[in-house]
Amino acid sequence: MKLLTAAESRELDRISQEKYGVPSYMLMTNAGEAVARAALDKYRARISDGAIVIAGKGNNGGDGFVAARKLRQEGVKVHAILLAKAATLKGDAARAHRDFVAAGGNVIEVESERAFDDTMRERPGIVIDGIFGTGLNAEVRGLPRAAIEKINSCDAPAVAIDIASGVNSDTGALMGAAIDAALTVTFGFAKFGHVSFPGAQHCGDLKVEQIGFAPQAIEDIAPHGLFIEAKDARQWMRLRPDNSHKGMYGHVMVIAGARGKAGAALLSSRGALRAGAGLVTAAVPNCVAEVVASGQAELMTEAIADRDGHFDGRAATNALSSLIKPMTSIVVGPGIGLSDGTKELIAWLIEEAVTPERPMLIDADGLNVLAQIGPEKLKRAKGHVVLTPHPGEMSRLLGISTREVNADRISTVKKLAGATGAVALLKGSHSVIAAPTGEVFINSSGNPGMSTPGMGDALSGMTGTFLGHKMDPLHALALGVFLHGDAADRVAMRYGRVGYLVGDLLEELPRAMDTLIY
Repeated sequence: MKLLTAAESRELDRISQEKYGVPSYMLMTNAGEAVARAALDKYRARISDGAIVIAGKGNNGGDGFVAARKLRQEGVKVHAILLAKAATLKGDAARAHRDFVAAGGNVIEVESERAFDDTMRERPGIVIDGIFGTGLNAEVRGLPRAAIEKINSCDAPAVAIDIASGVNSDTGALMGAAIDAALTVTFGFAKFGHVSFPGAQHCGDLKVEQIGFAPQAIEDIAPHGLFIEAKDARQWMRLRPDNSHKGMYGHVMVIAGARGKAGAALLSSRGALRAGAGLVTAAVPNCVAEVVASGQAELMTEAIADRDGHFDGRAATNALSSLIKPMTSIVVGPGIGLSDGTKELIAWLIEEAVTPERPMLIDADGLNVLAQIGPEKLKRAKGHVVLTPHPGEMSRLLGISTREVNADRISTVKKLAGATGAVALLKGSHSVIAAPTGEVFINSSGNPGMSTPGMGDALSGMTGTFLGHKMDPLHALALGVFLHGDAADRVAMRYGRVGYLVGDLLEELPRAMDTLIY
């Protein structure tokens, strides 16, 4: 599903009107009436208690007046509250206000918090939020903030027009306060703030309505945002011919493990195998080599000299310089720990092992090592690099707090991709992927049961396989993330959303892939 920024949404409006002759007031009328229909469909019982439309002075408020007029025509007791003077309205918003009043509608103009409280003393059946639209880019203060807080406390479901007021449309960040919408009705295409947390938590049910934008306009805009769903992942999967052999599906090297962390190496390697790698070799410290080798019969292992339970950096680079030559992708980091040896190893891999034909994914402890040696070193890599941090690892890579990471997840991952030249993932509910070329993808699959050890290790191996299949790194990562969550959703349907293990997910992965292909 395509995702638009606020600027792209404005362009969709402008191009439809100026280039293709779509009347602007027709778009507003269609939008407001779509909101009214959606509210009636979802809340037909509750709406008998009446509806209140809270309108700002922009076009979002204009949509609200159209919705109010339509609801009134349908016999709903409705009145509108305008958080401004009617004289300040302009253009289509002013016209929508006039049309509502001409149809017998009642608009209460308020300019103070006390006046707003007085208008909200009677509990409505529903509230329609038309305060801000997709263009909000500053913290909400004063009367609009008081209105948002009052709406959230009034125990009536809120229907947001286009996006919940207070949510940044481009990032999903909360701009001080935001409507807790039960239903959001947006127009043409979804926006990033609908599906990226924390904003996604304020969206409620999302309904995308077509209101008459020119079909050619979206082709002119060519947006770079995507909400990854099954139909998107399907186009990246490859049907295997009947005469397949393992040499056609890549050779992944997983560089992982340390004393007490053999499981990380095994889970990453199993992820690569289950995702369909032709061959997988695990290069692990000697102290865990026997455990890893005995843990997966299909896996090849290479024991590397260790020091104090971690890779010996000099020995590792010497051994890997020849071992790595036939590999089609590298996964490094799960369970390797932080030591002088792992720092030397990561620095060498960046400068010497990555080539245009051999991309590398860095995960887990590899990211913590990268944070210490400097993420800017990735600019020296001669081929593609993929980074897969969770919020804590992201905070260390960028030198900011985890709270800052989670407050604006899209901007954070875009910053990492821009600073390193890597395709980057920020894990979490609705994981976010950004490429240095500007694309931003958000994942739709997954569930809370994935909050369990080893999930990230499995994802790193899975994505390593798709990189080894010579996929574009952005699509390889997007496919890995979607399938990872999709397999988990399938497991949750059988076992429930709590208590399943990463091994259960990996057992389900072949069926998830088969469904996409066939």
